[in-house]
Amino acid sequence: MATDLFEKERQESAERPLADRMRPASLGEFAGQSHLLDEGKPLRRALDQGRAHSMVFWGPPGTGKTTLARMIAARTDSHFIALSAVMAGVKDIRSAVSEAEQHRQMTGRGTVLFLDEVHRFNKSQQDAFLPFVEDGTLTFIGATTENPSFELNNALLSRARVYVLKMLDEAALLAILRRALADTDRGLGGHLQADDEALTLIATAADGDARRSLNLLELAADLSDGSEISLGVVKEVVAGGRRRFDKQGEYFYDQISALHKSVRGSDPDASLYWLMRMIDGGCDPLYIARRMIRVASEDIGNADPRALRLTLDAWETLERLGSPEGELALAQAVVYLACAAKSNAVYTAAKAAQADAREFGSLEVPMHLRNAPTRLMKELGYGENYRYAHDEEGGVARGETYFPDDMKERRYYDPVPRGLEIKIREKLAELRKR
Repeated sequence: MATDLFEKERQESAERPLADRMRPASLGEFAGQSHLLDEGKPLRRALDQGRAHSMVFWGPPGTGKTTLARMIAARTDSHFIALSAVMAGVKDIRSAVSEAEQHRQMTGRGTVLFLDEVHRFNKSQQDAFLPFVEDGTLTFIGATTENPSFELNNALLSRARVYVLKMLDEAALLAILRRALADTDRGLGGHLQADDEALTLIATAADGDARRSLNLLELAADLSDGSEISLGVVKEVVAGGRRRFDKQGEYFYDQISALHKSVRGSDPDASLYWLMRMIDGGCDPLYIARRMIRVASEDIGNADPRALRLTLDAWETLERLGSPEGELALAQAVVYLACAAKSNAVYTAAKAAQADAREFGSLEVPMHLRNAPTRLMKELGYGENYRYAHDEEGGVARGETYFPDDMKERRYYDPVPRGLEIKIREKLAELRKR
């Protein structure tokens, strides 16, 4: 009977996904995150001393956030409750609190409440468990792929230490894959082999995600005949895989920021890299085109007005051809923007004018600048003493003012000595002598 029971447990374990079976059981098995777990590091010291404090793990998927939370609970002899913010609500939090209180009364042990994807909790949900973190009923551990400073309440952040987990490098992923192949208890039993090229291809496709690397390995193993996971099978498994790209998260904004700054910095090669990195990751090229329109106005402006038109042409080409054919037009535009003369003079001027518009409010339009389409309006002085610039020498009404009467003249636009703005600067210098 006992033999049957053990056999059933082994069978149930084998049915679990490989990534779940291969969760590190000790710090020695934990791959990466040496900046947190090496000897002498604050988190490692807390673990070695068997002490837990409230914390938030911030990092990409598959870097060990959940596993690390479980380890902390085990090493601190704490009861462990795991909730997903995607599925849980205030009712689930209250239930977890009740369970933690009962467990403390019965065993004297504390409770670690692990909240996966905690950034999905709204303010009221976060507030629901905050008092129980403060009184020690719960030790809170949150996991998030989003920047906690944007997504979590200040009250919660002030009571939890944020630890940043880094994506795993190729060496760490290869170590994980080889351990899974060799492990006879939790892994693939040591009966399958894969050469370095095949494992490296899996590690590359996993893009820093341990869970994804093990899922790919397991799929390749299921498709393999005999004792060898061939390179051909691995190529089939990883075909069409995408790089990490969260369309609304931290990686999205980091990468579009890198593209924008590369263009602004006049580096066409880096600009092309980030462009293709985003497209490879699944970003809609039309979104990039829209962002490049902004770049053309904000960072190039009148130094090269052609940049705006060329970027609009690239956008139109994308809409007509779609992907991937239209992506070359976008690449052309990005390279042009990167190489173009740069000026943020219009951008700076517009912001300054906007600030004045808000500060001065609804000042009256001067009478001489008002339109006078009716007899009554003419009688009231609308348009009186207006100087028609085309009738003046050089087509300029020198000495005329166009600002409200109650506002001193301003100079917002200061062309830079680059590109076409060199000529604009000279022209304005001449006009401002009036």
